[in-house]
Amino acid sequence: MRRRLLILLATATLLLVAGVVRMSPVSAVASDPYTYKNVRIDGGGFVPGIIFNPSERDLIYARTDIGGAYRWNPSTRSWKPLLDWVGWDKWGYNGVISLATDTVDTDRVYAAVGMYTNSWDPNNGAILRSTDKGDNWQVTELPFKLGGNMPGRGMGEALAVDPNDNSVLYFGAPNGNGLWRSTNHGATWSEVTSFPNPGNYAQDPNDPNGYLSHEPGVLWVTYDPRSSAAGSATRTIYVGVADKDNSVYRTTDAGATWQRVAGQPTGYLPHKGVLDPENGYLYIATSDTGGPYDGAKGDVWRYTTATGAWTQISPIPSSSEDDYFGYSGLTIDRRNPSTIMVATQISWWPDVIFFRSTDSGATWTRVWDWTSYPNRSFRYTMDISENPWLTFGGNPQPPETAPKLGWMTESLEIDPFDSDRMMYGTGATVYGSENLTRWDTGGQFTIKPMARGLEETAVLDLISPPSGAPLVSGLGDIAGFRHTDLDAVPPTMFTSPTFTSTTSLDYAEQNSSVMVRAGNFTDADRPDDSHVAFSTDGGATWFQGSEPGGVDEGGTVAAAADGSRFVWAPKGVAPVYSAGYGNTWQPASGLPTDAVVESDRADPMTFYGLSGGRLYRSTDGGATFAATPATGLPTSGKFKAVPGREGDLWLAGEGGLWRSTDGGTSFSAVPGISGSVNIGFGKAAPGGTYMAVFAVATIDGVTGLYRSDDAGASWVRINDDEHQWGNMGEALTGDPRVHGRVYLGTNGRGIIYGDRTGPPVTVTPTATPTVTPTSGAGCAATYEVGNQWPGGFQAEVTVTNTGASAINGWTVTWTWAGDEQITQLWNGTVSRTVAGVSVRNAAYNGNLSPNGTASFGFNGGSGATHTPPATLTCTPS
Repeated sequence: MRRRLLILLATATLLLVAGVVRMSPVSAVASDPYTYKNVRIDGGGFVPGIIFNPSERDLIYARTDIGGAYRWNPSTRSWKPLLDWVGWDKWGYNGVISLATDTVDTDRVYAAVGMYTNSWDPNNGAILRSTDKGDNWQVTELPFKLGGNMPGRGMGEALAVDPNDNSVLYFGAPNGNGLWRSTNHGATWSEVTSFPNPGNYAQDPNDPNGYLSHEPGVLWVTYDPRSSAAGSATRTIYVGVADKDNSVYRTTDAGATWQRVAGQPTGYLPHKGVLDPENGYLYIATSDTGGPYDGAKGDVWRYTTATGAWTQISPIPSSSEDDYFGYSGLTIDRRNPSTIMVATQISWWPDVIFFRSTDSGATWTRVWDWTSYPNRSFRYTMDISENPWLTFGGNPQPPETAPKLGWMTESLEIDPFDSDRMMYGTGATVYGSENLTRWDTGGQFTIKPMARGLEETAVLDLISPPSGAPLVSGLGDIAGFRHTDLDAVPPTMFTSPTFTSTTSLDYAEQNSSVMVRAGNFTDADRPDDSHVAFSTDGGATWFQGSEPGGVDEGGTVAAAADGSRFVWAPKGVAPVYSAGYGNTWQPASGLPTDAVVESDRADPMTFYGLSGGRLYRSTDGGATFAATPATGLPTSGKFKAVPGREGDLWLAGEGGLWRSTDGGTSFSAVPGISGSVNIGFGKAAPGGTYMAVFAVATIDGVTGLYRSDDAGASWVRINDDEHQWGNMGEALTGDPRVHGRVYLGTNGRGIIYGDRTGPPVTVTPTATPTVTPTSGAGCAATYEVGNQWPGGFQAEVTVTNTGASAINGWTVTWTWAGDEQITQLWNGTVSRTVAGVSVRNAAYNGNLSPNGTASFGFNGGSGATHTPPATLTCTPS
């Protein structure tokens, strides 16, 4: 087990080593070894930072806003994830607000982590440090929160290692927390109390949600390595601050004192600050907002460090009517430092613009130019053959093109070892070029995706049908895909219509070529499109249905087992049903607005809904719903029906995991599980008749990914401490064709799929015993044997109210013929007599209406093969 040193906060200005080792809780649950890979999409989210180490060729890092950090693998031309060890307890560590690579000891790398600075993230931020390029990390917690997914997250880098004395690091903090320094390789940190300005800019200081009121604070730290000799702390350091009137500060005495740089420009925020020590220039790129989604004005400035002169070198100055963007994405060609580039922040239409200068900003050329409107000329070509979905299914008219050159391009970096290579981040992927200097000779350079291995999608739903493509995904921001090959990038995302985010997916269990999806998009952009779509070829092509009035978001949707009808609960709109493919919709009476809907996987006329801790059921195809008697359920959760088994439901939520075998009339808590996030089903183990059950759940205090091959009687953990993926489980399913295969959705690390690597698993089938129930005065009991193993067995007893009126309790008794004994029982209270066994109802499952059922189960021990009792007696009370 990897151990990471946890350093605890001692005071607001000093962190002391407490010598505490952070270790995951030890679970008594058995484990089953797995190998995990990403279902390949490549990219799918915002990459705000790309960091080249200037001392080691091909040592490149990328940071993401919700999906952790990555290191470039030159041999495979792909990215390796570095923070998959982050678990549920510290899920915010997957928001990386800054990353720094050491130029002296290139094995050292640092990351400032924390996803939100408001209440959404319960933890403070932290500085992670590694001495092996990010393969292992130690953690220093900070006394404040960090916001890797907050406004302004593309500015920076706020974390920097001193190039002359690499034991020294500086970090610029948000929300009034100022500038911090470490003098021992990031192990402990103290506030630089002499730094005068923590920054005052917020996009909306009065935002009641606490998101737009975030203050990015101290934005970047840039060293002037000429000011000190190697081994001594750098004396001259420049720092950018989110303050439109006072944005650039400098120290010339290694941080003892700081001054506002005289003559600096005002009115904008300094997104980037990059130093050219050879020519003696500090460049800053500014915008009127913190981004990354917006920015309407800005400038580029050059500061001559020797004379203190500021020169505006904007390709298009803010005073021009042609400037409708700010600037970011600032970089220098370290082999030819008079060559600089900058990107627009942000130019949504018709595309981002890159500007390039070979004379330190005196003159510029554009990556594209207007010819005769709406036509443009291009200094580049784009080759997206490796990731063809980057067209986003679009076929725009000039001047727009598909794919776009990019958007949200906060980070554009030229390789310090190769003037021909650059990489830049967008809101969807990492692009790059390996023949960039063709720009300067009049030719066209080629841009290609460089995102292989970097998977940053937020996964909202997954289905794995019994035929056709093994997986269909519903994703945030990039709609979703039909995955015919898990290790290949799909050619196109869902279209007709194209959703921004697919919120729900389903297929018809008995006719899996029929599928339905619901999702979101900006209605003003496409007022004639619907938020629900259908497929009759397993998701290869789609067509949209109609929709009731007032629908703005997709909500959840369910397909009947035979594909004949659908129930849809759009967000904020009363649920509806349709007989057919959504040509018309009728009200689904009795089902609350915003219920989560699912279908029975055996009975085409049965649908279910979950809302407010109640389970609702329809047996007339969704026309009418009524709440079942079941109580004690979580107020929200995920539930699914088992394929091929009528009325067999599993419900995941806070406080446990529940199962119903009577269509939701009653639920029993699955023993040993204190909380759960999601549930899914896959192919049964060899010899088994019940599907494998997968759960993201908490067992023995460990939140992990688990599998049961015996209907929940026992579980094995199938992830480990190095594969936790932060916030996982919004989507989960097994594969009905491959035993043990699981598909797991993460919030920012894409779709993970896992396969068993351990020895074969075999479940010994047992015939269901034929037991003639003996009715008491109003109830009957049946006994069913589950899994058996040497010296033990599992069984379930179902109680049915056979009378004409409700009962308030029941007792079941029987006598075994052999030496059996109960070792563990759930959903009842057991007592033994000389003559046999007596089980009384639990407090929550004794009340049964006529024809109502309840069940209890148990594990038993036996010296020989278990023989079910010949007679059971049920007595009502």
